[in-house]
Amino acid sequence: MTERRCVSCWQVKERDDLIKITSNSTNGNVVVNPNSLTFGRSAYLCYNEACIEMAFKKNKLAKHLKTSIPNELKGQLLDELRNN
Repeated sequence: MTERRCVSCWQVKERDDLIKITSNSTNGNVVVNPNSLTFGRSAYLCYNEACIEMAFKKNKLAKHLKTSIPNELKGQLLDELRNN
């Protein structure tokens, strides 16, 4: 398995235990848990509300992905958290 680091709390976890957020290299859209055909800069967050809140409060996702983050992404991440 492959390990990745949460951009919010910096804990290292298995990739399957994190939410993947990718800035698509072709159109610039920010996608939550993309399929393996989506290429671009990616960031990972833990499946907990505190990490999601801190990532948006301190603008960590935008800095890591080097792009602006749409406001509705936070809602998508919280929905992903509830569905997992």
